[in-house]
Amino acid sequence: MSEVTSEVRIVVGVDGSTASVNALQEGAKLAAELGGVVDAVAVWEMPTKHASYAALGIGNFEEGARQVLADALFQAFGDNVPASVSARLIQGSAATGLISVAEGARMLVVGRRGHGGLMGLLLGSVSASVVNQSPIPVLVVQ
Repeated sequence: MSEVTSEVRIVVGVDGSTASVNALQEGAKLAAELGGVVDAVAVWEMPTKHASYAALGIGNFEEGARQVLADALFQAFGDNVPASVSARLIQGSAATGLISVAEGARMLVVGRRGHGGLMGLLLGSVSASVVNQSPIPVLVVQ
């Protein structure tokens, strides 16, 4: 009987907050222990009132998310990002996007509170949504 093995994949949500950098470090530790890989994901969404942001000089949200992701990787690992860590951007709402990307992963790791506003007393709104909706295990990191 042959055994089919698949690579352990851990998805980490990154928004640039201290908690998400901690989540990235924890996800990388877990992946190393399990011989797996990390998929660091930043989700960006176009605001409904894009014109008002453009008037303030804020316009390229995708590029902003790309920079947040690069900065978080640097904060977590410096110039030594492990080869097992890959990074990607997706467009959409944060919780839905992370859950979608995490399909088939071993675990989804998120920071307890990010840059999500004032919603939630113990968990941020994204981490609470992910915990409640994800079909895979979720690790919430402080």
